[in-house]
Amino acid sequence: MRKEAVNADPPIPLPAALTGRSALLDGLRPVLGHRPSVVVITGEAGVGKSRLVRELLTRTRSSGTPALAARCQEPDAPFPYAPLPYAPLIEALSRCRPRPEDLPPVTGALRGLLPELAGLLPPAPPPADDPRAGQHRVLRALCALTASLGKVVLAVEDLQWADGSTVAFLRAVVSDPPPDLGLVLTARSSAPPHTDTEGGDGLPFPLRPPPHVVVAERHLAPLSVAETGAMAAGLLGARAVPAEFAERLHRWTGGLPYVIEEVLREWPDSTTGAPEPPLPASVRRVVVQRLRHLPSDARRVVAAAAVLGDPAPLQLLGAVAGLAEQETRSALAAALKEGVVRAADGTYAFPYELARRAAYEAVAEPERPVLHVRAARALTRCTSPLPLVRVAEHYRCAGLRTQAVRCLEAAADRAARDGAAGTATDRYLDALRGGPSAVVRDRVALKLARVALNARTGPQVPTALREVLDQCSLGPGPSGEIRLLLGLLLRNQSGSGLEALEEIARAVPDLLAVSTGQAARALAIIAIPSLKGWPVGEHRRLLAEAERLLPQVDEEDLRSAVLANRATALALMGDPSAWDAVADLPEAITVEAAARVHANLAGAATALGHPERARAFLDRAWQAVRTNQAPYLEAFVETTDMLAAFTSGRWAGLLERAEHAEEQYQDVPDFHAEALLVCGLLRLHTKGQTDVARRLLDRAVGTTALDTGIVLTSAAAAVVRVHLAADRPAQAVQAAEGALHHVRRTGAWAWATALAPPAVQALIRDGRDGEAHRLVAELADGIARRDAPAARAALLTCRALLTATTGPQAGAGGSDALYAAAAAAWAALERPYEAAYIREAWGLRLLAAGAAGGRTVLHEAIAAYQDIDAVWDVLRCQRGLREHGQVTVRRPGALGYGDHLSPRERAVARLASLGLSNREIARELVLSHRTVEHHVARALRKLGLSSRTEIGSQLGP
Repeated sequence: MRKEAVNADPPIPLPAALTGRSALLDGLRPVLGHRPSVVVITGEAGVGKSRLVRELLTRTRSSGTPALAARCQEPDAPFPYAPLPYAPLIEALSRCRPRPEDLPPVTGALRGLLPELAGLLPPAPPPADDPRAGQHRVLRALCALTASLGKVVLAVEDLQWADGSTVAFLRAVVSDPPPDLGLVLTARSSAPPHTDTEGGDGLPFPLRPPPHVVVAERHLAPLSVAETGAMAAGLLGARAVPAEFAERLHRWTGGLPYVIEEVLREWPDSTTGAPEPPLPASVRRVVVQRLRHLPSDARRVVAAAAVLGDPAPLQLLGAVAGLAEQETRSALAAALKEGVVRAADGTYAFPYELARRAAYEAVAEPERPVLHVRAARALTRCTSPLPLVRVAEHYRCAGLRTQAVRCLEAAADRAARDGAAGTATDRYLDALRGGPSAVVRDRVALKLARVALNARTGPQVPTALREVLDQCSLGPGPSGEIRLLLGLLLRNQSGSGLEALEEIARAVPDLLAVSTGQAARALAIIAIPSLKGWPVGEHRRLLAEAERLLPQVDEEDLRSAVLANRATALALMGDPSAWDAVADLPEAITVEAAARVHANLAGAATALGHPERARAFLDRAWQAVRTNQAPYLEAFVETTDMLAAFTSGRWAGLLERAEHAEEQYQDVPDFHAEALLVCGLLRLHTKGQTDVARRLLDRAVGTTALDTGIVLTSAAAAVVRVHLAADRPAQAVQAAEGALHHVRRTGAWAWATALAPPAVQALIRDGRDGEAHRLVAELADGIARRDAPAARAALLTCRALLTATTGPQAGAGGSDALYAAAAAAWAALERPYEAAYIREAWGLRLLAAGAAGGRTVLHEAIAAYQDIDAVWDVLRCQRGLREHGQVTVRRPGALGYGDHLSPRERAVARLASLGLSNREIARELVLSHRTVEHHVARALRKLGLSSRTEIGSQLGP
């Protein structure tokens, strides 16, 4: 029969090693090797005492020492020997086989109790006249029988349930143990017990052995989070479980091995399935059984603790349970003794979450709403600051929706005042889900729309706002503002570019009916251009509409918002008046507005080629973010700063920073796209990982929502360079076409800086000189009246590249002068990569023409690339030198990789496993054909393979 107690041994396969107990087990074995010895193991129910003892006895038997195990039973357990004195000892000793010659006559008193040994025991003595004398004789007989066994280990478990006769036997044995006896005792205790006192939480008698007895007392604590994860991995047959799952499993189970096993038995897909585990029936029965042992008041306090959920002080538990203070104290003492709750720092709680759930389910259904109302009112009276979310949840569980929504709205208002935009957003959403009245719903929706702009939200916010708008219960003012803010959310966070612009445009008529300032703000927002938006001319028209309304705007906050968006729009367009618009910004704008406008201006200044302005704007944006600490704004400034760092060649440590941002900002499409872009560009230029880089760049293009001139063009430019390096000019042209289409459609030529030069190179190398000249003419016309120094440097670069189609030119206007002017322009703009790139093209042009200075110019490009760790570009330049008969000297001190693949060998092997030929790999990685042959041969040797077709299965992830 299986025993339903929290420290019972569950009948499922256990891990080979005792998780978290191996060192303890190793320390106890030597103790039992010294006789006589006593080992005391305590711990709360389910912590694994029985499992530890079983393993200890198994190892003892394996060394040749006999071991006997006895277990005390719970008083009301349906066990046939429970009513008998010495029942657990009789059960254990019935399995021993003493030698008859070692048995003293007194052991004959055990014939009636141990019929299995009747043939070995001496004759039974005559009955004693006094029953007490008879009991004492049996006690002496048991002690004598135990001593006669010689070298033996006796384990007696669960002493908290030991009957008086068993306790008397153990007292006698501990006070005068046989010389060859090893005694192992276990008892339930939630804390290390005082075993030298009687009646404490632990042994039912004081542990006072003679001095010559070796004693070891060990208290088993629950498993740590890491140990819980290790045990779960062993039970699930996995190498490891996610750290987050281990933390949740520890919270559910309290780190108790028995509960962990029971949960995972019923939840085999735990790491990928439902977010909460089922409550095992065995755990429920254990908790309910313990509750039945409690007096009525203690059960009421436990029910109150289950309803409250979180650790609670005595006064709060008494208020919910409806008990006076002294009654509550007595009730808690009983619950603590039974191990149903734990005490910590003046509060009381369940040892693990599933125990709380079982206790809550044990509360009668009609009683739960009553207790939840009491909990809500008690928390309101007794707790400061008021835990509004907890109070709301109690009202919700009690079926009082109005009160629940009111508390959630108040909690959101408080979070919004504290600058916790994400928390406020979650609470307003909860309030809307709570089924509020129409008036409350519309009020909460407007608050949600306002605060969500500074949070990093998912699709649930736009969905909730649309549901409110569909009710058609809002007036034009609230409807227009919610629609405006919805459009901003879609634009900034949800990846819905044109849909967002159209949503804001639909808000303008409603806003004009109630607020000129709000209408002007909406127009100024959709006037901000983007590559996936409308043509720049349409954005200019909308900006002019906003400027026309501006004199009628009296509200300072709305006027500031319009001016901030106007400055942003003009700067992104490259309008020369943008910096005057920046100067017109009021000083007294909000911290959130300051972070937004200065991050926008920093991005525009970086793209246009104003590095000093970009730094100044970024400094102000970071100051505002550090004051406000809104997650969305922090992500905005961080990705803007990363793009500026890449543009200016500050690449040290930037890849790690970008990868962290890529993980953190996946819920905001444009920020995620910018992080992916920087990751892809750095993987290409600093690692030479062309396949990885292209995947990242493709993801960036697919993720960006509107793109204010960075992601589409920079990603396309990088892919064009990859194809050109691999001598695929036709594919390079094709890679440029999508981004060029957006540039031509919108007329945003000021944003073609990164793309135009490699696109011109691709067209020339593909024999499409006429298209190259037309592209340069379009660029020149598109930036003619724009304040875009970077685009002008790109134009100089393109014109220098075009000289390859017209032959060598002499004089100051010749190709050398154009190349030199372009390189100087990039250097002045603090763009070392572009400066090195044009020098590379210049040097290769000179080498191809057989002109003097080509080698020198190309080495200058290599040095510039090396300064920013552009390894891939250095290799491309070195290949160019080799192709023109120029020998390069390898730097000493290259790393050795022994039998492991070097990064370059791994890259070559991976491409080979995909079926690429050596020549295709050479073009892809900018290597010579012979170098690729060597890398493939070394990779095959190190992997122990004979064919490149076998590489894929050996490379791993």
